[in-house]
Amino acid sequence: MRKIGVIGGLSWVSTADYYRRLNLMTQERLGGVASAPLVIESVDRQAYVDAVIGRGDEAAACAIIRAAAECLVAARADFIVISCNDVHRFVPQIAPDLPIPFLHIADATAAAVRAAGLSAVALMGVRKTMEEDFYPAALSRLGIEAIIPDEDERRYIHDTIYAELTQDVFSDDTRRGYVDLIEGFRARGAGGAILGCTEIPLLVRPGDTDIPTFSTTEIHCRAAIEMALG
Repeated sequence: MRKIGVIGGLSWVSTADYYRRLNLMTQERLGGVASAPLVIESVDRQAYVDAVIGRGDEAAACAIIRAAAECLVAARADFIVISCNDVHRFVPQIAPDLPIPFLHIADATAAAVRAAGLSAVALMGVRKTMEEDFYPAALSRLGIEAIIPDEDERRYIHDTIYAELTQDVFSDDTRRGYVDLIEGFRARGAGGAILGCTEIPLLVRPGDTDIPTFSTTEIHCRAAIEMALG
């Protein structure tokens, strides 16, 4: 089994969920007490947030992710996953300089949406995920339309992710707010919703809505296990 390199810490909450899921999936596939060969480079989220939000310094934020990726190369990982959606916007800048590949979360998620037979899907996440092009582009390559929340919806989703979910706070009120948004997206033509922040699947659970939701954490981890098993 190939060694998985994980860039974590963005946040530690979803990184812990990645570790759990990757090992559960490995045990499901290989049986016994099998666990995944992996290494985690956990960055300081505060330093990242200070760069991105505090100073608006995308170059400094990218440098944090590049340094983490280089640590995983040094640790002899065979490929890299990032346990955070919006950070994948830096992959095109970093990947050409590394000897090992990234497994891009947007590509894996777009493939899952296509496999479900949907032609349009809503995209939820932090502002960088909802407002930049890397998700719509990945979906468009497979003939899928990305439906982006409006400004008030983006503000609500982004703010609750930062103030609550990344701090391990999951309230029923916020859960109801997200479900209401998802059900509203259906009226705009969305056949489902991408939970495009790796903390959202810890809030919106299977069965909370009858609209298909796509847990990017689950999808990414399953793709990582498939890649690790070759």
